[in-house]
Amino acid sequence: MALTPQNSEVFMREVDDAVRQDQLMSFWQRYGRIAVAALVLGLAAFGGWLYWQHHTRTQSEATSEKMDAVLATALGGGKPDAKELDALAQADQPGYRAAALLTKAGVASRKGDAKAAIAVYAAMAADSSLDQPYRDLALIRQTALEFDGLKPQQVVDRLKPLAVEGAPWFGSAGELVALAYVKMGKTDLAGPMFAAMAKDANVPDSIRSRARQMAGVMGIDAVEIPAEPSEG
Repeated sequence: MALTPQNSEVFMREVDDAVRQDQLMSFWQRYGRIAVAALVLGLAAFGGWLYWQHHTRTQSEATSEKMDAVLATALGGGKPDAKELDALAQADQPGYRAAALLTKAGVASRKGDAKAAIAVYAAMAADSSLDQPYRDLALIRQTALEFDGLKPQQVVDRLKPLAVEGAPWFGSAGELVALAYVKMGKTDLAGPMFAAMAKDANVPDSIRSRARQMAGVMGIDAVEIPAEPSEG
């Protein structure tokens, strides 16, 4: 008996459904285990990522608390626990590591162990994993401790890139560079630098005061004259 158009459409749909089921079964038989394994691995990876996030946050909070305690002790004039400080100096977070190393070097310097402090500062200055401001500060402190044993030109070569008016370390680096110029007899370079530091509001007051005195000794007036208010 011939199929009517309606029956023909029903028959074709049934055939299509059967073909699709057969294809799905073949796909599952061939790739089912792989798909399940991929799903399990994906869930495991996601769970591992969540655990890692939690672990990292917990570790960071613990490190922060330890760093706060160490800094509070150091700033209070006390002696931080050496083992705790050494552990923080190996922290994964560069910021905490840098703070711990600066504290460690500062403690050594206060104890009169300049050699140990210089070694820490030198290592920091050469550590490319630390942010540049930490490395610059370490280089300045290293140079300050080594100043008397360095040739003046070495000081200039090290710190001149930092001794730029308006730069963050202009005061600290500029003072050492200017003193190196004085030792070299180059007062024509030292005087203007002292005067510039004395007039720079971003330079610490203690350095500005010394710079003003040094500029005056060299015959340069570094006293700021307040600007007269303009008439409206």
